[in-house]
Amino acid sequence: MRLRNSWKLAAGVLAAAALLAGCSSGSSSGNSASPKVGLDLPRTDTDFWVAYEKYVPQEAKSLGVNLMTPTNSQNNISTLSSNVSTLVSQGAKAVVISPQDTGAVVGTLNTLSAKNIPVVSIDTRPDSGKVYMVVRADNQAYGTKSCQYLGQQLHGQGSVIDLEGDLSSINGRDRTNAFNACMKSQFPGVTVYGEPTNWDPSKGAAALQTVLTQHPDVKGIYMQASVFLDSTIQVLKSANKLVPAGQAGHISIISNDGVPQEYADIRSGEIDATISQPADLYAKYGLYYAQAALQGKTFKLGPTDHGSTIVSWGNGNFEDQLPAPLVTKTNVDDKSLWGNQSSS
Repeated sequence: MRLRNSWKLAAGVLAAAALLAGCSSGSSSGNSASPKVGLDLPRTDTDFWVAYEKYVPQEAKSLGVNLMTPTNSQNNISTLSSNVSTLVSQGAKAVVISPQDTGAVVGTLNTLSAKNIPVVSIDTRPDSGKVYMVVRADNQAYGTKSCQYLGQQLHGQGSVIDLEGDLSSINGRDRTNAFNACMKSQFPGVTVYGEPTNWDPSKGAAALQTVLTQHPDVKGIYMQASVFLDSTIQVLKSANKLVPAGQAGHISIISNDGVPQEYADIRSGEIDATISQPADLYAKYGLYYAQAALQGKTFKLGPTDHGSTIVSWGNGNFEDQLPAPLVTKTNVDDKSLWGNQSSS
């Protein structure tokens, strides 16, 4: 297996990015007397979530948030519930979480609501329950953009493999449903082999091997997260199908996340594109909205002054949908992308 990047984020760039355009005025004093904000990390076994973890304390300092020591639920909903309970018992007055099982988190949300503790949900949107704000990119757009890119690469003909995320998560469902709907309506000549993976790279690798054996003429791969990057490259190498972009026999690959290694693989031609999921903005606006909740601020539907759109998703809940651009060889060196604000 290839040695993947070990990198650190450039603090100077992030500090400059920390100035908020301001959905509304005011900020916390930033001292220990400020209300405590608890934060749970969903996992630290992927480059994306490692990046998010590194941005969190820097953004907390920039915003003056009295951030407690983050907990880590390691992709386990029971651990998340326990961690949140501990944070609250230690004085958290607002909580930032990233529930990976968006159905099972409802009980935790109900408990926090009963205690009048506002919740900001990062990356995922709970299936139900009350939150102060969801901070998330438009995951349906992920699926649609990925479909359109592969459909155009294949000129509307051939077959693709979709390494689906966990369908118990709103993200996995949104990306999968949007990808399939787009292919059906815009590229009916493309066959999609959907393979559930639960965000597990070993399951993704096994599914990819099986489909390639059964359908050796596959022309495209959609990886719904960068967690599949290493295993996909290794499977293609083993099958003698890892052909650089621009050469005959190349399998077009699009990923989702925007981690530095994806950019390196786009530059080398091993993959073609990715969707940049904003790890830096997740940290910034997750903490910003937690602070805003403690200050009693309210927000309106519609465009924000930081390039996103606040939408409603039911039961009076709001979601700030942050921009997530398509990255290809034409813009992979753009310094504004968070994945380029790090060193290998």
